[in-house]
Amino acid sequence: MTAWSLLLILVLPFAGSLCAAVLKPSARNAEAWLAGLIAVSGVVQLILLYPQVSNGQVLALSLPWVPALGLTFSLRLDGFAWMFSMLITGIGALVVIYARYYMSPQDPVPRFFSFFLAFMGSMMGVVLSGNLIQLALFWELTSLASFMLIAYWHHRVDARQGARMALTVTGAGGLCLLAGVLLIGHIVGSYDLDRVLASGDVIRAHPGYAVALVLVALGALTKSAQFPFHFWLPHAMAAPTPVSSYLHSATMVKAGVFLLVRLSPALGGTDLWFWLIGGAGLCTLVLGAYAAMFQQDLKGVLAYSTISHLGLITLLLGLNSPLATVAAIFHIMNHAIFKASLFMAAGIIDHETGTRDIRRLSGLYKVMPITATLAMVASASMAGVPLLNGFLSKEMFFAETVYIEGATWVQVGLPVAATIAAAFSVIYSLRFIHQVFFGPTATDLPREPHEAPRLMRLPVEFLVLACLVVGILPAITVGGILDSAARSVLGANLPQYSLAVWHGLNLPLIMSVLALAGGIAGYIALQRNLRMGEIDGTPLIYRFDGKRSFERVQEGLTTFAERVTRRLTSERLQVQMLWILGVSLAAGLIALWAQGASGPSGLSTPMDPLFALLWLLGGACAIATAYQAKYHRLAALILMGGAGLVTCLTFAWLSAPDLALTQLGVEVVTMVLILLGLRWLPKRLPSAETALSARLRRGRDLALAVGAGAGLSWIAYAMMTRPRADSISPFFLEKALPEGGGTNVVNVILVDFRGFDTLGEIAVLGIVALSVYALLRRFRPAPESMDLPEQQQDPEAYGNASGRPAGDLPEGYLMVPAVLIRLLLPVAALVSIFLLLRGHNQPGGGFVGGLVMAMAVILQYMVGGTSWVESRSRLHPQHWVGLGILIAALTGAWSWLFGLPFLDGMSWKTYVPLLGEIYIGTALFFDIGVYMLVVGATVLVLVALAHQSARSLHRANKAQAEEKH
Repeated sequence: MTAWSLLLILVLPFAGSLCAAVLKPSARNAEAWLAGLIAVSGVVQLILLYPQVSNGQVLALSLPWVPALGLTFSLRLDGFAWMFSMLITGIGALVVIYARYYMSPQDPVPRFFSFFLAFMGSMMGVVLSGNLIQLALFWELTSLASFMLIAYWHHRVDARQGARMALTVTGAGGLCLLAGVLLIGHIVGSYDLDRVLASGDVIRAHPGYAVALVLVALGALTKSAQFPFHFWLPHAMAAPTPVSSYLHSATMVKAGVFLLVRLSPALGGTDLWFWLIGGAGLCTLVLGAYAAMFQQDLKGVLAYSTISHLGLITLLLGLNSPLATVAAIFHIMNHAIFKASLFMAAGIIDHETGTRDIRRLSGLYKVMPITATLAMVASASMAGVPLLNGFLSKEMFFAETVYIEGATWVQVGLPVAATIAAAFSVIYSLRFIHQVFFGPTATDLPREPHEAPRLMRLPVEFLVLACLVVGILPAITVGGILDSAARSVLGANLPQYSLAVWHGLNLPLIMSVLALAGGIAGYIALQRNLRMGEIDGTPLIYRFDGKRSFERVQEGLTTFAERVTRRLTSERLQVQMLWILGVSLAAGLIALWAQGASGPSGLSTPMDPLFALLWLLGGACAIATAYQAKYHRLAALILMGGAGLVTCLTFAWLSAPDLALTQLGVEVVTMVLILLGLRWLPKRLPSAETALSARLRRGRDLALAVGAGAGLSWIAYAMMTRPRADSISPFFLEKALPEGGGTNVVNVILVDFRGFDTLGEIAVLGIVALSVYALLRRFRPAPESMDLPEQQQDPEAYGNASGRPAGDLPEGYLMVPAVLIRLLLPVAALVSIFLLLRGHNQPGGGFVGGLVMAMAVILQYMVGGTSWVESRSRLHPQHWVGLGILIAALTGAWSWLFGLPFLDGMSWKTYVPLLGEIYIGTALFFDIGVYMLVVGATVLVLVALAHQSARSLHRANKAQAEEKH
């Protein structure tokens, strides 16, 4: 059960995210308690696992996912992952306490904690993943979750811009990472992390090593905001301060350095690694520290300092030294502690004064002495002052730059650059302390400054205490954790190192003294100019604005896309269809020509005259549809339905009842969909083309249609007449019952053999339905805003979907069809459930059953109107979509409990009174998920269109009424 606790640690944040999303906005305490308990439970479970991890054990849980492709859902916890997981959950718990008091009562708190827990779960997935593909998946989830959190205050332009920039940069890096891990998996022959880490020599000797390293580095450097991708991180400061504190200390930006540490045994140790990783780290270290000195926003100072410290960690990892790797891991811990406390302190200042502008803040020590003391200690740790945790890892960093081997300019230049960057860190730390807390008390602040609530300061106090305790007693407090983390990365290459506070008078200590002295002198020289705001922007490099360059590239790509769009597309649907069919036909012909595909092998059975007549009728309907579309769209729609009906009869003729039922349901739904959309089509305008050009255009369209239809017919006929030895159907016919547990081969293929494909397809269907609903819901008509007469606002008065009252209906109108259709709903529901339950052994299934139920609901809308139905309906399509995907996914995950691959089918025999022995299989529950999603998605799309149609019709009726008056 120890390994299963890893799954619990990972799943709990995502489950909490779903729970938090449905809580009421007024339940602020409940939201905070939920998020806090989940974070604390993760901390407790990790503490219980520490004895095993500290002994060098690697706890693992592996669940088959797609074994044929070498994919498993794998969780892995070693010393390094344990340390990182503790930072994620521990600091996460403290941020939850802080956020409870920071967030305003007017903020949508459920959304905040929902996104926050999803962010925590995504980061835990990155840290615990034992499979590279799985790691890349969670990697992108962190980008999505951070996007939601950065854009939390979406009414602000800077929040939306910062979120888009972060998602674009880190998302693009994630795609590079995916390509890199795919290449690494190809080189090693496995995506298992243990095998990859053990195959470092194989990877480095492979010709594709350089490409793989560059791709992985792009993923890591973009995520950790390393040069030249550092520009997105300062603009992410538009997020609430609890988000900034969490993002900078234990999540998101730390994911990049985590990946570099994790893959360093497999990819490190080469000159390319040194120059690529070390070079990016050195540039970021100096550039970030330099820019931080001149920021006027408290969070801006901390953001650039984060960039600089991440550059320090990256530089250490690029040095190809085991001791440098130990120093990097140590600084990851130290930076997380003091940076989280500093961001929270900055948030308290902003919360209690109403501003983060350093030029307006002054003398806060007098009114906020506790907050000032905490911020000063954390800032001193960031500057590397002795007896604080930041000093220890900085000393180890100096030692590695001093004793590096290489060219003379590297041996001299690297220590000098490190000392200069450390001096810069002293300058911006002193500025944070002196200009904010000392001097005359500010009088023009938006709010009267005072101390924050006690519990809001508690997380800062805890973290600052950790800075002191670790700085004074490092070996006792974090020595074992550091040793376990470093040993899990370096293994037998773990060097001897000391965490003592005093190592005697040596060159690293001299560098520290020089950095402190130089920083103090530099701050004194710049103090007046910085306080008065005379230095605007970042001197020397202000022209090199990463945001401006990003926006120019974005504008250039947008302009290029617009030009291509203007040349290749048109607002006319006919032109778009011409391109789609033309390119598809050309691609098919080229592929067939290149493969030298042979035609049909001959008729397998003689042509039946009735079947030929049926197809003549279908062809006539299709041709008439094309002809009538020019004159009467409704007639064309009816004729198109006739062609679809012939297709259904064809499936039935060829002994494919499942396809016939599904096609019939799709035809009905499609007809209703197009019927609702007919009123939106523009009126036909007189064409300016000549008679000759019109004939040429119609001839072109006819040739293209005949070519596309003939090509598909040829392919279908070739497939149906090919030799049986080349067919895969015997395999499914033989395996359906013994391995799939059903006699309906089509359904067994969909829910068992190709269950993963079906899961992806229904997920796409659900996404499309939700997208349509999101786009159209703003047009949803509300009775109170439609200025309807009083009798029309009564739901009982609705006689049809147009919203007209029954009294206005034409003479001779019968209410009997409406009554019958309303009575049809329970019958249709019973039929749909019947089709669902019999689908595994007889024609039917979740998809066709869902279509039948959706059609019954849509008929209610058509005869009763939207208001009448929704006033009585308990069906929420959005919930059905979500529950359908959830049930289908959980059905697949259920197999893991029995050590089987994802979506592997199982069945049980049970006895039911009156019915006798029956078989219940996981395929049934998967089909139930498909059923619910199809009902929800279909109803959601059609109802959204029905609402839009009702509103447009209301506007037309209102315009006619105004004309009469």
